[in-house]
Amino acid sequence: MYPQQIHGYLRELFKENKCQILSDSDQYLTVQLTIDMDKRIMNRPFYWQYLESTNGVPCPAQITLITDKNKLDQDVKGEVVHLGSPRLHQLFQTIKELGSFVLVYEKISGKSDSQTILTPWLGVNYKVSYFSDQTKETLYSLGINLMTGDLIEGFQESISDVDLDVNMSENTFNLPYIINPTRALDRLDAVIENKIQQDDHTWAEEAKMRWEKDRKVLEYFYEGVEERPDSYDIEKEAMDQQYEARIKIEIINGGLFYLK
Repeated sequence: MYPQQIHGYLRELFKENKCQILSDSDQYLTVQLTIDMDKRIMNRPFYWQYLESTNGVPCPAQITLITDKNKLDQDVKGEVVHLGSPRLHQLFQTIKELGSFVLVYEKISGKSDSQTILTPWLGVNYKVSYFSDQTKETLYSLGINLMTGDLIEGFQESISDVDLDVNMSENTFNLPYIINPTRALDRLDAVIENKIQQDDHTWAEEAKMRWEKDRKVLEYFYEGVEERPDSYDIEKEAMDQQYEARIKIEIINGGLFYLK
């Protein structure tokens, strides 16, 4: 599930930022970056400084991202991305810099005598991280119909083949939402919180057991020392922070989608 989820997320990310998708299989994406996206993610500032100082012809990079290495049946050279990988983390940060929320409309082609009705949806991509001395991350993509309140899981995947545009197509009518987007976001947040409550939290108990084991080793090391040095308190505090069980919910991005 997760490779497909990441794949769809990356596809939409690059499409939204005007990057041409050169190749799109189930296991990898090859993308022609724009100048702006190249500057943001390719880490070659000296190239762009030199090019701009000499008025050279820009040549933004092409990048291949492998989203499902285990099922890849071709000899593809590229960068493997997965939850926790540096590249995916960088792209998450880039989206935050560019602006997390969008307003887009389903593109309606051709002429019609009657108006095409577009329904408002709120779509949000979440990242839930479980922290202790180990880390687990999970992506969730949720959508809610702002007319009926219907919820969809896997919202990003459900619209992956929909042609979206920041401009409305001619002869379309956008239904005014009944459910306020702020209230709708509260509902989606509640869904995520419920998923966390129902999740298996043995990882926290296991982290506590590892903490107790390491704590015994620390106490044994300083056994018999009446006045324990500052290093003891430093190690103890560092150990407590390392094994502390924490859960973090982040909104990666989202938007208001008017769909047919």
